[in-house]
Formats: sequence, C-alpha cells, structure tokens
Amino acid sequence: MQILEYFSKICAIPHCSLETTKLKDFLIEFAKSQNYKVNVDKFGNIHAYKGDPKICLQAHYDMVCVGSAPNLEIFYEKGFIKAKNSSLGADNGIGVAICMDMMDKFDDLEILWTNDEEVGLIGANNFKGKIKSPNLLNLDSEDENEVIIGCAGGEIYKTEFEIQTKIQTANVYKISVSGLRGGHSGIEIIKNIPNAIKVLCEFMAENKCKIINISGGERDNSIPTAAKALVVSKKELKPNKFVKVVNLGTQKVKIIKNSKNILNFINAFSQGIRSYDEEFNMVKESINLAIVSQDNQKVQITMYARAMDQEGLEKLKLQTKTLSLATKAKFSSSQRALAWEPVKSDFAIFVLEKMRELNPNAQIKTIHAGLECGVLCAKNSSLGACSIGPNIYSPHSIHEKCEIASIEKISQIVENIIKDLNF
Repeated sequence: MQILEYFSKICAIPHCSLETTKLKDFLIEFAKSQNYKVNVDKFGNIHAYKGDPKICLQAHYDMVCVGSAPNLEIFYEKGFIKAKNSSLGADNGIGVAICMDMMDKFDDLEILWTNDEEVGLIGANNFKGKIKSPNLLNLDSEDENEVIIGCAGGEIYKTEFEIQTKIQTANVYKISVSGLRGGHSGIEIIKNIPNAIKVLCEFMAENKCKIINISGGERDNSIPTAAKALVVSKKELKPNKFVKVVNLGTQKVKIIKNSKNILNFINAFSQGIRSYDEEFNMVKESINLAIVSQDNQKVQITMYARAMDQEGLEKLKLQTKTLSLATKAKFSSSQRALAWEPVKSDFAIFVLEKMRELNPNAQIKTIHAGLECGVLCAKNSSLGACSIGPNIYSPHSIHEKCEIASIEKISQIVENIIKDLNF
C-alpha cells in the first residue's frame, strides 16, 4: 500500500512538536514535485493546491514523542503498525500520508498541513491563509466508525508552589513509578487509566514523606506513565505493586517544608472525568494532571482541561483555582482552545453517506479531544467541515498502534469523496 510507504518515510524523519523543520522541508518538496502551488507561513503551516479544488484535506504533521521517539522503529504485527518502545505518530502521520497518496491521484485538490497541533494548536490558530475549497475534511480522527462534527475545547492550567526549605538529617529514599500504560488525555480519559503522579503522591502522603525533589509526566496532553521523587521518611518505606523504593541511607538534605501543601493539592485533585452527558453518551468535562516539575524556587504542576463548551471550561478553571488557593499556591491559565460546536452540514451528511458505503456502522459523533476544525471554521464560517480517520489505539503512548485494514478502508473512502465532489 502506497500510504504505508509514505508513512514509513515520515517516520524516518524526526518530527516531534516544536522540532518539525526536517519534515516540513520534506513535505514542501513533495508537494512541489506533484506540481502543487505551495505557500508556507512562519508557523510552519504548508498550504498547497492544484487545479480547481472542491475539497481541502487537512492534517497536522507534528507528533507527540514518548519513549524512544523521535527515533522510530516501526514494525507490523497481527494486522497493526506499531513502533518499538515509543509512540508511533499515526496521530497524525497517517493523515499526512493519506494526503500524499491523494496528491498522487488527483489534479484538483487542496491540502493544508498544519504544524505544532499537539502543543496548543499553534499552527491552526496562526494560519492566515484562505482555504479555497468550500469543504474541509480533517484526517485526524481515530475511529473508522465516526464522522466527527464537534470537539472539546481545552485549556492549560498551572499551579505553582514557592519552595520553603530547611536542612534536615534523615533517612533518604528514592521512590518511583514507571511503565504505566499512559494514553491520550482526551479520548482515553474515560478509561480511568492510572496516573503515575497521583499514584506516587498517594504513597508519599500515606507514609508522611517530606519531599526533597519531585518530577513526573511526559506531555500536557498525555496521561503520565512515570514519576519519581527523593523523599525523607521517619518510617521505613516498602515498595508496593506500583512504587519502587531504594533506601539511600541517612543523609543531610534540604527538604521542602511545605511538602504537605503540595501533596494535599495533588491528592485532592480529581483526575479524569468531571461531568458526563448520558443523553449523548459522551464526556462533557475532564481534566488531566499531566506534569510536575521542580527547580530551586518552585514546584509547578501542569494540568490540561477539556470541555464541550465554554461554560464547562470556566467551571473547571474555577475548581482548579480554588484548590490551588486553598493549598497556598499560585494559579494561572493559558492556551485556551475554543470548542468546535457541532453542525450537521450538507458536507458532513455527504461524508457519512460515503463512509457507509464501505462501513455501514458509521455514525455522526462529537469527540472529547481537540481538533483543528473548530479553529479553521471560526476563520471561515462558510466551510463545511468534518473529521474522519482510521482506527488508532492508545495515541500519545508507547502502546500506540494503527489498524492496517482500517487505513486502507479510510483511504478508499477519501478517494471516493474526492471523485464524487470532482465529478
């Protein structure tokens, strides 16, 4: 399959978020080699078009790098494509590869490859170009049974504790949690996946530990797989099924006097789903405690909130700010992305009909994750837009995998959509 060949080439080029220059250059040269007119902005967005397009295919070309990524070693197993000990980047490299395949086949087509989607939809938010086509098909969804017409908004929250320290001679332990499953903090938040930071801090609170140093988490949009800390404890610490313990013996160390406030915040923080809509069978509001980091002056906790409307984001913001202030910490918020309010456009209905020709189970849905359609449609309200994609499991984790038969099915659907629109 040509798409898998393109995807292999993409995987061979490093393209972690904020480090995408090499892949950007590769995609520009590919588009030019297909005789597409190409515009590139300072944010790395690649806008290419040819002929008289009736549809714009859109995907982002950065990836969440977890594990050994960006050094991807892909392999095939039991009908899936995977990467050894790393995220795969099928989110959204498969979408990019589908675009490349369609550029091979059609002379009337528009492509928008956006940059740095995974770190706050930076590319889409700053795209100033004009989409020429009346229809936008985003290829960043991860379930072949869905035509997505709406998505959650998101916002990053940060809680900061100013460090107060004192010197103490005590028994020092290195404690750690590693190898947890992790996953996407939006579409997989419903699975109640253990959060490594929460697991570690629960252990610390139960054993009345004082913190020397703490860190954990990988990305603000993924559920933490690992966390570690240096602590002191009056009682002997013993490992459990999640927490490893190494006794470093008695030492003179600088401990954080306000450790209890930090642990109170993390342990009181409600990880996961905050509100669920039973009528539409979807998560309405959720929040992920993503990263904890420390320097000489502060301990900072980063969280990612998602909600299907602005009211939900405001509620999550108030809850998190209140907990921060109650534990004597500073609170800030940034990078709010607006929710994509669902509209069942004529184009979305058309895409659903084409999906059902090969996949009778397809349905129109909304998703509890961020998609760039909302940002792009806000810039051009006349666009008909929706999102589709092949089956991708556990994105943003080392367990990410993409179903090969599903890639073939979705690519055929995209081809059929373009053919019928160009007829």
